[in-house]
Amino acid sequence: MAKKPGTNPKGEFVFFDVIYEDGSQRSNRRVPADLLGGLEKDAPALGFLIEQDREIAEKSGRAPLKIERIARVGAKPEKMMRAG
Repeated sequence: MAKKPGTNPKGEFVFFDVIYEDGSQRSNRRVPADLLGGLEKDAPALGFLIEQDREIAEKSGRAPLKIERIARVGAKPEKMMRAG
């Protein structure tokens, strides 16, 4: 039986909402689950997303937007992590 779209039964990825300084938002950005946890918790996700944005911007020929904050999908607003 096929799995439902959007499910993550193996826990391979953690999904984040990314809010940029210009107010735009990208939802469900995937970060490998093995990068997260430990003492840093979600901090490595920010670095991963910044690098991913840099690569995308390089390919598109546009400057990358600066990330203002990130939050796990479904997290409460007070759990958002501020960048920089």
